[in-house]
Amino acid sequence: QVQVVESGGGLVQAGGSLRLSCAASGTVFRITAMGWYRQAPGKQRELVATITSGGSTNYADSVKGRFTISRDNAKDAAYLQMNSLKPEDTAVYYCNVQQYRAAWAPYEDNYWGQGTQVTVSS
Repeated sequence: QVQVVESGGGLVQAGGSLRLSCAASGTVFRITAMGWYRQAPGKQRELVATITSGGSTNYADSVKGRFTISRDNAKDAAYLQMNSLKPEDTAVYYCNVQQYRAAWAPYEDNYWGQGTQVTVSS
């Protein structure tokens, strides 16, 4: 099994910054993509940003130019630098990890963390 733990959430004023961290541990074999998703009250979970093992990134239009995703493959970790935060960024942020559990695995397994709350006040 793989455990995914997020940290770095909190309360910040509009225009401020936060940095989220995500660490994968346990039976890690080969992580492919890592990503951040968020879910606001009463809304569906949505993609924020993803990054492949090669460093290719993808962002939701709503965060482009404000958020930056990065990862440290040696540490099985991913980060989300969030700048110019807006009240509409308020949500629980979840880290997602996709990995092949073994060399023989035909597909990737999907793992989620418990989430970290980000609250942006106006």
